[in-house]
Amino acid sequence: MKKLILAATIAASFSAGLAHAEDAKPDNEISYNIGAVNDYRFRGISQTRLDPAIQGGADYTNNPTGLYAGTWLSNIKWIKDAVDTANTGTGGKGSIEWDIYAGKRGELPGGFTYDVGGLYYYYPTNNYSQIGRNANTFELYGQLGYGPAYFKYSHALTNLFGTVDSKGSAYYDAGANIDVGAGVTLGLHVGHQTVEHASFYSYTDWKIGATKTFEQLAGVTLGLAYVGTNAKDNAYVSPGGKNLGRDGVVFSVAKTF
Repeated sequence: MKKLILAATIAASFSAGLAHAEDAKPDNEISYNIGAVNDYRFRGISQTRLDPAIQGGADYTNNPTGLYAGTWLSNIKWIKDAVDTANTGTGGKGSIEWDIYAGKRGELPGGFTYDVGGLYYYYPTNNYSQIGRNANTFELYGQLGYGPAYFKYSHALTNLFGTVDSKGSAYYDAGANIDVGAGVTLGLHVGHQTVEHASFYSYTDWKIGATKTFEQLAGVTLGLAYVGTNAKDNAYVSPGGKNLGRDGVVFSVAKTF
């Protein structure tokens, strides 16, 4: 579930830094990123049972065309925790999330920007024990931006993370990444997840956070965010009864090279 909400802000701050640092970009760019968080949140829901995660990836961009492709990985626990109500106690296997994505971004008249593409969430060896579900998910997305603000829409062309008959589920994402000076980026976000034929799992999430890149620390970016959701208390829970959508604080450290 590509890049916890805070990681999107980190990526934006890296991109902004590069854009200001380089007058002329090469035609082809490859970058790598590595990081860690105390809790991997995707659309406000913890993917690691409120525990830490190690994450990393790589990105390729063709600057003349705006075409790009990339990949990203993180450890997770939610598939292992999954329980089917018809088979009480049956969980799943799969402790890695591997995202593969590609798209095109560019500028539009009037100062607007766009970003369109597809994202495949791949969970190696995943399965829900005894119930034959598959967590792998493919989404198409489109984003329109203006200055620091953006609106993004994601649409699932497959079942959504193993939820039965959930093709067509959608995620609406609005926010802004605001440069407030001194290398600090303020990140604001609100999103809404709809789950087709399973409205019990639909919810709204939000985030307010900040990142700062420290050149004296070899360009390491530190982040802090407060995240939360209005997901129903028993919709996203761990085997121990933890509400995985409850309000929480996410700390992050990341570096792009």
